[in-house]
Amino acid sequence: MSLSVSVVVPIYNEEENVPLMYEALDRVLPTTERDYEIIFVDDGSTDHSLTRLNQLTEKDHAVKIVQFRGNFGQSAAMGAGIQYASKDVIITMDGDLQNDPNDIPMMLAKIEEGYDLVHGWRKNRQDTFINRKLPSKCANWLISKVTGFPVRDLGCTLKAIRSEVAKEIELYGEMHRFIPILAAWRGAKCVEVVTNHHPRRFGVSKYGIGRVFRVLLDLITVKFLIQYMISPMRLFGTAGLGCLIVSGLSGLTTIGMKLIQDADMTGNPLFTLAVFSGMVSVQFFVLGMLGEMGARIYFSNDVRPPFAIRNTVNFDSESTETFPQTFHKAA
Repeated sequence: MSLSVSVVVPIYNEEENVPLMYEALDRVLPTTERDYEIIFVDDGSTDHSLTRLNQLTEKDHAVKIVQFRGNFGQSAAMGAGIQYASKDVIITMDGDLQNDPNDIPMMLAKIEEGYDLVHGWRKNRQDTFINRKLPSKCANWLISKVTGFPVRDLGCTLKAIRSEVAKEIELYGEMHRFIPILAAWRGAKCVEVVTNHHPRRFGVSKYGIGRVFRVLLDLITVKFLIQYMISPMRLFGTAGLGCLIVSGLSGLTTIGMKLIQDADMTGNPLFTLAVFSGMVSVQFFVLGMLGEMGARIYFSNDVRPPFAIRNTVNFDSESTETFPQTFHKAA
């Protein structure tokens, strides 16, 4: 039996694009011969986007709307759409017509090959170079180097994700662009494919060069999550140990200078460094302990285990019911 599809499209002031986006999806999705739904998430639009969306729901019951009370950002809109999705595979895409719905069948075919996540690469990106393409290239290079995840275009919203994988990922800030990395951290099998990209026809872009700084801050968070989430003491303890070594060496040197040269200890900058480094090392160790306690509380409350199950064999349904629904075996 073929996999069913949920298409999630965040919308913010895209009144001209909404009808055209629906028409493009309505041409492509029926040809896949799959059960599907289209979820538009209105992220607090102030134009007539919501009116256009309501008109679509009146003529097509496959169209669904999630309306926010205000503008909470693309990550929040995408996260809400993913949680409301009810099909086997979730397709995420922008509502500005720059992503091409004609790529959906190809991405679904990749999912059926055994991949958990297929993310697009806008190889021939139709955007301005200075404020869109150049910052994106620099950010993608840096992210790839820092995380060790091979990727050319994390900014492409067009993705196909198995539902059980997508629903495990917590989206906030600018985290929607890190979905492939967060999914790979959870053990998902990912692949990047070349997708079409069109120039924007209506409306204005919601992003500028200023978003680069927000992305870099989120990169620090992602690096921490994928490397130190389970054991924060590995990070803070290592830093504390380094400070403790500096403190010890500085203290021994100060004592040696006092014994050999009868130097003044209280006026010696090495003595100040020893005291300061010792205090900082204690603070790092305390942070590490607090982080370990927080991680254990997080995982012990059935929010999410420190592992992800792809499949189980020869277990009855009663056995799997002992685990939270978010990491039951894949359908």
